[in-house]
Amino acid sequence: MGLSFSVPEGIKIPSSLQNIFKELHKDLGCTIPSHGNLERWAVQGILMLNTVLTVREHQANSHAKKGWEQFTDAVIKTVSQKKSGLVFILWGNSAQAKIRLIDETKHHILKSAHPSGLSANRGFFGCRHFSQTNQILERLGLSTIDWQL
Repeated sequence: MGLSFSVPEGIKIPSSLQNIFKELHKDLGCTIPSHGNLERWAVQGILMLNTVLTVREHQANSHAKKGWEQFTDAVIKTVSQKKSGLVFILWGNSAQAKIRLIDETKHHILKSAHPSGLSANRGFFGCRHFSQTNQILERLGLSTIDWQL
């Protein structure tokens, strides 16, 4: 689909996305959707970017170290340079390694463990990144995100 964690309607919701929905429900009381399509968030301006943009089916990281990393690093760096007041949500060690590409004087960074089944209990659950994002946007006088899918 081109959006991190997102899957088309009718496709089983992956465990990481199920955990995202659980946190969203605990944080903001949003109803847990019956689908995993996150396009509604993207339409509101959320860029959900993986480090590697393609994968061989059922083989995680199968296209790592094939050039995607340089491209996505350039995207992050360019967005950081050309924009201000963005909220970067970095879930997991791989995402947090990208902090070096983000101008922390111009942007807000929220970090936690990855929402995968293996690490969600190590800091993802309870991170409240959805409400924190909206609080930051409100302080900046910007439109908040309607997280309900």
